[in-house]
Amino acid sequence: MEITGKSRIMFVLADPVGHVRASAVMNAYFQSIGQDVAVSPLHVRPDDLGPVLAAIRCMRNVAGFGVTIPHKVAVIRHLDEVTATARRIGAVNFVKRTAEGRLIGDNLDAPGFLGGLRKQGFDPKGRRAMQIGAGGAGRATAFALAEAGVAELLIVNRDAAKARQLADAVEQAFPDISVRVGQGNPADFELIVNTTSLGMQVGDPLPLDIKGIGAGHTIYDIIVNPAVTRLMAEAAAQGAGTIGGGVMLDEQMGLVARFIAP
Repeated sequence: MEITGKSRIMFVLADPVGHVRASAVMNAYFQSIGQDVAVSPLHVRPDDLGPVLAAIRCMRNVAGFGVTIPHKVAVIRHLDEVTATARRIGAVNFVKRTAEGRLIGDNLDAPGFLGGLRKQGFDPKGRRAMQIGAGGAGRATAFALAEAGVAELLIVNRDAAKARQLADAVEQAFPDISVRVGQGNPADFELIVNTTSLGMQVGDPLPLDIKGIGAGHTIYDIIVNPAVTRLMAEAAAQGAGTIGGGVMLDEQMGLVARFIAP
């Protein structure tokens, strides 16, 4: 692809950036639909997030940016506006820069997550789901599962208080959904979702012990890179269905293009 002074620029803010694949996926998508948009990862440490966003406000050819680990929650306080969806979830994963330099955040993780899940043939309505993690991405997936009508949602997280806070927020928005916090037997749940970063690096431990799962269980690991995580590989070896984060990212591409449109 050719990048010129007429190209609209996007970034993907992350720390670290070695695992980031969203930029490549977005570049391919924008090229396929004939839009002159170029996307690049941007390595931003948490302490530098505010100054970087202040600089982006002044970059007149920047259309917006994606937000991933660890900035999805922290970015909100630096924005001028967030959508109702992002406000309810409490996390942002895409930001539009207006011509005036205002920054508007949205959360496209939730529709991307559900769209990817359903395209793989899994309807979460009435199912029992276990989710590992309660960070920015975990907030989006928890709200998405509740909105889709799961029968039960168990949130497992190292920080129990953070998991409880998320569970309370989901229950408040969807009082008919049973949301629990703590430990559980993965074999008791039809859908198991990993929203943590465990699996991005070689040598990472599994985010949970999947002993006892097999046919009848689906593992959805929202990590994009690698395409097949250790969790997915071991689950598949036990006969379980697996879904990777690539389908979630793919589902968001059209949404991103519409969101950042001038």
